[in-house]
Amino acid sequence: MGLEKILSVAGKPGLYKLITQTRTGFVAESLLDGKKISVGLRSNVSVLSEIAIYTLDEELPLRDVFLKIQEKENGEKTSVSHKDEKIKLEEYFFEVLPNYDEDRVYTSDIKKIIQWYNLLVENNLADFTKENSAEANKKTEEKK
Repeated sequence: MGLEKILSVAGKPGLYKLITQTRTGFVAESLLDGKKISVGLRSNVSVLSEIAIYTLDEELPLRDVFLKIQEKENGEKTSVSHKDEKIKLEEYFFEVLPNYDEDRVYTSDIKKIIQWYNLLVENNLADFTKENSAEANKKTEEKK
């Protein structure tokens, strides 16, 4: 399962796996406790494949950031917790992504990224190499 089916729901902790769509929204399963929730169309929902991190050069897709963390940690959970001190989190993120934009990427963003990465590793969803076929088609068209 790629990041296209993993969601962050505003006001709800952790991440959710998209199960099915309904007339009024969709049903998602929590990666924290496995409980299913119904999410309405008015809820603020982010799909992980659509999130990017600001760097000094460009916006880097979250998938690429996760790949860098995975490479640093050899596929294991991170050596820091999302609950660690601000300085420790920033130092860790600087090791992973040395050119991230410190003015636009906040500590709260770093905490989320670390927490999300660890959740995905715990749930065996840490295959960040897959690309959505729509993304692959788009990149192919851009090269033409």
